[in-house]
Amino acid sequence: MTMTYPERLDGSARRDRLMSTLSGVVAAYTKMSTWSGRRRPPVRAVDRRLRLTVDDIRAEASDVVSLRLTGSLPSWRPGAHIDLTLPSGLVRQYSLCGDPADLSHYRIAVRKIGAASSEAHSLTPGTRVTAHGPRTAFPLLPAEKYLFIAGGIGITPILPMVRHADATGADWRLVYAGRDRDSMPFLDELSALDSSRIFVRPDSEFGMPVSGAELLENTAPGTAIYCCGPIPMITGVRQATEEIVFYERFSPPPIVAGKPFQLTLRDGRTLEVPADRSALDVLREAIPGVAYSCRQGFCGTCAIPDSEGTPVRVCVDRESVKLDI
Repeated sequence: MTMTYPERLDGSARRDRLMSTLSGVVAAYTKMSTWSGRRRPPVRAVDRRLRLTVDDIRAEASDVVSLRLTGSLPSWRPGAHIDLTLPSGLVRQYSLCGDPADLSHYRIAVRKIGAASSEAHSLTPGTRVTAHGPRTAFPLLPAEKYLFIAGGIGITPILPMVRHADATGADWRLVYAGRDRDSMPFLDELSALDSSRIFVRPDSEFGMPVSGAELLENTAPGTAIYCCGPIPMITGVRQATEEIVFYERFSPPPIVAGKPFQLTLRDGRTLEVPADRSALDVLREAIPGVAYSCRQGFCGTCAIPDSEGTPVRVCVDRESVKLDI
């Protein structure tokens, strides 16, 4: 019997037919995907702004008001904040200090210390504002024992943490310091909690500001320490313990061992930035409208592209650069 072999013994003909078939499939798929792409609607940017309405505003302490904000509200956890855009366009971060389980509204508290906070104080019920978030840069982690330390308006992120610790049965204490009782918001709400766990420490009643060592008195090893308040308070606490301190501050960090540098603007001007100042401070003197918010480098509001398009955080970055502004 004579047998014929239509394919070469090395199988190359089979490979050739296979490659031809694959090429055809790829060509057909490419044509279909091009046709499908023409029919697909354009991708639209997702609008993540929260459209909020000021529902209520009330005095909580001297120069401190709380704002109740309503709208379609995402869930949040203790330690979260929102980036609030005021009607003027100014953006500031405010800690959420209400109840995470109650999404009928958000609550923030604002101490009057500048233009943005003054504008927040002047808002009236019915005013519409926008926000981004909530975001959490100060998360409450699970622990058996907590020490919460708040200074003045620093009670705002701490208050939901205290309530959470109390509700979950954790062992907790709160030390709350301030100038005087009239300046310390939410004392009335704290009075509803176990008073044996709370130490209210106004400077006016003790004759001097509190030290870090005093704030940490009787703290057992392994206690999770959460602190929010003025920079001197946070610094004092961190220096007085070897435990990890979780903290949040409401002002820019101090510039330590800084070196002078230069900013070159698009129009050719050169700005000298001293060793003890930020690029943002100097830049705003030359261009007052430069946007900023947290002044700590995490919100991104102050980022300005350099001559190559790389974002420069002018509130914290410290190097000579040519800015595209």
